[in-house]
Amino acid sequence: MARSETPARRIGAADSRTRAQLLDAAEALLLEEGYAAVTSRRIGGKAGLKPQLVHYYFRTMDDLFVEVFRRRAEQNLAHFDEGVAGAPTLRRIWDLTADIGSATFLIEFVALANHRKAIRAEIKRYAERFRAAQLAALETALDGAGIPEDEVPPIVALVLMTGVSQIMGIERSLGVKAGHDDTVAFVEALLDRAGNDVLPD
Repeated sequence: MARSETPARRIGAADSRTRAQLLDAAEALLLEEGYAAVTSRRIGGKAGLKPQLVHYYFRTMDDLFVEVFRRRAEQNLAHFDEGVAGAPTLRRIWDLTADIGSATFLIEFVALANHRKAIRAEIKRYAERFRAAQLAALETALDGAGIPEDEVPPIVALVLMTGVSQIMGIERSLGVKAGHDDTVAFVEALLDRAGNDVLPD
Protein backbone atom coordinates (compact mmCIF):
# COMPACT_ATOMS: atom_id res chain seq x y z
CA MET A 1 0.00 0.00 0.00
CA ALA A 2 1.46 3.36 -1.04
CA ARG A 3 2.27 5.79 1.74
CA SER A 4 0.37 9.05 1.57
CA GLU A 5 2.46 12.16 1.17
CA THR A 6 2.49 14.71 3.97
CA PRO A 7 0.63 17.80 2.75
CA ALA A 8 2.67 20.98 2.48
CA ARG A 9 2.23 23.23 5.47
CA ARG A 10 0.18 26.31 4.72
CA ILE A 11 2.08 29.61 4.73
CA GLY A 12 0.46 33.01 5.20
CA ALA A 13 0.20 35.46 2.32
CA ALA A 14 3.29 37.51 1.52
CA ASP A 15 1.29 40.75 1.33
CA SER A 16 -0.45 40.21 4.67
CA ARG A 17 -0.57 43.13 7.11
CA THR A 18 0.11 40.68 9.94
CA ARG A 19 3.24 39.41 8.17
CA ALA A 20 4.47 43.01 7.80
CA GLN A 21 3.87 43.57 11.53
CA LEU A 22 5.96 40.51 12.36
CA LEU A 23 8.80 41.72 10.11
CA ASP A 24 8.63 45.19 11.69
CA ALA A 25 8.83 43.67 15.16
CA ALA A 26 11.73 41.37 14.23
CA GLU A 27 13.70 44.26 12.72
CA ALA A 28 13.07 46.47 15.76
CA LEU A 29 14.24 43.73 18.14
CA LEU A 30 17.33 43.11 16.03
CA LEU A 31 18.32 46.79 16.11
CA GLU A 32 17.45 47.31 19.77
CA GLU A 33 18.81 44.12 21.32
CA GLY A 34 20.69 42.14 18.67
CA TYR A 35 19.78 39.10 16.60
CA ALA A 36 19.84 36.73 19.60
CA ALA A 37 16.75 38.50 20.95
CA VAL A 38 14.76 37.70 17.81
CA THR A 39 12.65 34.69 18.85
CA SER A 40 9.07 33.85 17.94
CA ARG A 41 7.97 34.64 21.49
CA ARG A 42 9.70 38.04 21.54
CA ILE A 43 8.47 38.91 18.05
CA GLY A 44 4.91 38.06 18.98
CA GLY A 45 5.13 40.16 22.13
CA LYS A 46 6.64 43.11 20.27
CA ALA A 47 3.98 42.96 17.56
CA GLY A 48 1.12 42.32 19.97
CA LEU A 49 0.36 39.04 18.17
CA LYS A 50 0.41 35.34 19.02
CA PRO A 51 3.94 33.86 18.71
CA GLN A 52 2.51 30.93 16.70
CA LEU A 53 1.83 33.33 13.85
CA VAL A 54 5.58 33.63 13.23
CA HIS A 55 5.65 30.02 12.07
CA TYR A 56 2.44 30.43 10.11
CA TYR A 57 4.05 33.12 7.96
CA PHE A 58 7.63 31.77 7.95
CA ARG A 59 8.61 28.10 7.70
CA THR A 60 11.80 28.66 9.70
CA MET A 61 13.50 31.46 11.60
CA ASP A 62 16.07 31.55 8.81
CA ASP A 63 13.25 32.37 6.37
CA LEU A 64 12.15 35.20 8.65
CA PHE A 65 15.68 36.61 8.96
CA VAL A 66 16.15 36.45 5.18
CA GLU A 67 12.91 38.38 4.66
CA VAL A 68 13.88 41.02 7.25
CA PHE A 69 17.21 41.51 5.49
CA ARG A 70 15.75 41.40 1.97
CA ARG A 71 13.08 43.98 2.76
CA ARG A 72 15.57 46.49 4.21
CA ALA A 73 18.08 45.81 1.42
CA GLU A 74 15.49 46.48 -1.28
CA GLN A 75 14.49 49.71 0.47
CA ASN A 76 18.14 50.80 0.67
CA LEU A 77 18.75 50.03 -3.00
CA ALA A 78 15.66 51.96 -4.04
CA HIS A 79 16.63 54.88 -1.78
CA PHE A 80 20.14 54.96 -3.24
CA ASP A 81 18.94 54.75 -6.84
CA GLU A 82 16.49 57.59 -6.22
CA GLY A 83 19.15 59.65 -4.45
CA VAL A 84 21.67 59.47 -7.30
CA ALA A 85 19.19 59.67 -10.17
CA GLY A 86 20.20 62.23 -12.77
CA ALA A 87 23.68 63.56 -12.07
CA PRO A 88 25.13 61.95 -8.90
CA THR A 89 27.67 63.97 -6.92
CA LEU A 90 30.41 62.83 -4.59
CA ARG A 91 28.67 64.61 -1.70
CA ARG A 92 25.37 62.84 -2.38
CA ILE A 93 27.01 59.41 -2.62
CA TRP A 94 28.85 60.03 0.66
CA ASP A 95 25.63 61.10 2.39
CA LEU A 96 23.86 57.97 1.17
CA THR A 97 26.77 55.68 2.04
CA ALA A 98 27.65 57.07 5.48
CA ASP A 99 24.40 55.85 7.05
CA ILE A 100 25.26 54.66 10.57
CA GLY A 101 21.80 53.14 11.05
CA SER A 102 22.26 50.89 8.02
CA ALA A 103 25.74 49.97 9.21
CA THR A 104 24.33 48.82 12.57
CA PHE A 105 21.71 46.71 10.76
CA LEU A 106 24.40 45.11 8.60
CA ILE A 107 26.65 44.40 11.59
CA GLU A 108 23.94 42.29 13.21
CA PHE A 109 23.37 40.35 10.01
CA VAL A 110 27.07 39.73 9.45
CA ALA A 111 27.24 38.27 12.97
CA LEU A 112 24.17 36.15 12.21
CA ALA A 113 25.68 35.02 8.90
CA ASN A 114 28.54 33.37 10.79
CA HIS A 115 25.99 30.78 11.95
CA ARG A 116 23.51 30.65 9.05
CA LYS A 117 24.57 29.98 5.45
CA ALA A 118 21.26 31.20 4.01
CA ILE A 119 21.82 34.62 5.56
CA ARG A 120 25.39 34.75 4.26
CA ALA A 121 24.25 34.02 0.70
CA GLU A 122 21.58 36.72 0.89
CA ILE A 123 24.01 39.34 2.20
CA LYS A 124 26.50 38.50 -0.55
CA ARG A 125 23.83 38.78 -3.25
CA TYR A 126 22.63 42.19 -2.12
CA ALA A 127 26.13 43.48 -1.35
CA GLU A 128 27.16 42.76 -4.93
CA ARG A 129 24.06 44.51 -6.32
CA PHE A 130 24.54 47.51 -4.06
CA ARG A 131 28.24 47.80 -4.81
CA ALA A 132 27.58 47.72 -8.55
CA ALA A 133 25.03 50.55 -8.19
CA GLN A 134 27.37 52.57 -5.98
CA LEU A 135 30.31 52.07 -8.32
CA ALA A 136 28.37 53.18 -11.39
CA ALA A 137 27.24 56.34 -9.58
CA LEU A 138 30.73 57.04 -8.24
CA GLU A 139 32.32 56.70 -11.66
CA THR A 140 29.86 59.29 -12.99
CA ALA A 141 30.43 61.60 -10.01
CA LEU A 142 34.24 61.45 -10.28
CA ASP A 143 34.04 62.19 -13.98
CA GLY A 144 31.70 65.10 -13.30
CA ALA A 145 34.12 66.49 -10.74
CA GLY A 146 36.98 66.26 -13.24
CA ILE A 147 38.89 63.69 -11.17
CA PRO A 148 40.79 61.19 -13.37
CA GLU A 149 40.30 57.50 -12.54
CA ASP A 150 44.04 56.92 -12.50
CA GLU A 151 44.35 59.41 -9.62
CA VAL A 152 41.33 58.23 -7.65
CA PRO A 153 40.20 54.74 -8.74
CA PRO A 154 36.42 54.58 -8.24
CA ILE A 155 36.45 51.14 -6.59
CA VAL A 156 39.08 52.28 -4.09
CA ALA A 157 37.12 55.43 -3.27
CA LEU A 158 34.00 53.32 -2.79
CA VAL A 159 35.67 50.84 -0.44
CA LEU A 160 37.10 53.72 1.59
CA MET A 161 33.69 55.42 1.85
CA THR A 162 31.97 52.19 2.83
CA GLY A 163 34.73 51.21 5.23
CA VAL A 164 34.59 54.52 7.09
CA SER A 165 30.82 54.29 7.62
CA GLN A 166 30.95 50.65 8.69
CA ILE A 167 33.80 51.03 11.18
CA MET A 168 32.04 54.03 12.72
CA GLY A 169 28.86 51.96 12.93
CA ILE A 170 30.70 49.15 14.73
CA GLU A 171 32.42 51.54 17.12
CA ARG A 172 29.28 53.53 17.91
CA SER A 173 27.48 50.29 18.78
CA LEU A 174 30.21 49.83 21.41
CA GLY A 175 29.96 53.42 22.62
CA VAL A 176 33.25 54.47 20.98
CA LYS A 177 33.15 57.76 19.07
CA ALA A 178 36.70 59.07 19.34
CA GLY A 179 37.89 60.49 16.04
CA HIS A 180 34.54 60.13 14.28
CA ASP A 181 33.74 63.84 14.06
CA ASP A 182 37.26 64.63 12.87
CA THR A 183 37.09 61.90 10.22
CA VAL A 184 33.71 63.08 8.92
CA ALA A 185 34.94 66.69 8.83
CA PHE A 186 38.07 65.62 6.92
CA VAL A 187 36.07 63.66 4.34
CA GLU A 188 33.59 66.48 3.89
CA ALA A 189 36.41 68.99 3.41
CA LEU A 190 37.79 66.79 0.63
CA LEU A 191 34.34 66.60 -0.93
CA ASP A 192 34.03 70.39 -0.81
CA ARG A 193 37.34 70.72 -2.63
CA ALA A 194 36.33 68.10 -5.19
CA GLY A 195 33.07 69.96 -5.75
CA ASN A 196 35.13 73.00 -6.72
CA ASP A 197 37.18 70.85 -9.10
CA VAL A 198 40.22 71.13 -6.83
CA LEU A 199 42.06 67.88 -6.29
CA PRO A 200 43.78 67.02 -2.98
CA ASP A 201 47.50 67.87 -2.91
